[in-house]
Amino acid sequence: MLFHVKMTVSLPFDMPPELASQLKADEVALAKRLQQQGKWRHLWRIAGHYANYSIFDVDSVQELHDLLMQLPLHPYMAIEVDAICRHPASIHEDDR
Repeated sequence: MLFHVKMTVSLPFDMPPELASQLKADEVALAKRLQQQGKWRHLWRIAGHYANYSIFDVDSVQELHDLLMQLPLHPYMAIEVDAICRHPASIHEDDR
């Protein structure tokens, strides 16, 4: 199942810089691992925002939920999720 996910991060202004740096590093490590596993298929930054658009390829809504909940920055995110599927006019033979 494919999902389009928008994640917008809002860290508290009073968060200690060391904590923010550690959370960001942990987030990057997990994002890279999930991409290598094929679960986090695409990841794009939204210009001018601390936000991204992502495509996840998971087996279920529950799996997506579980992945999002384990993101280190999850407590500081606003997340929007849309299930997506192939458009009949797409010229591509697969969803890659």
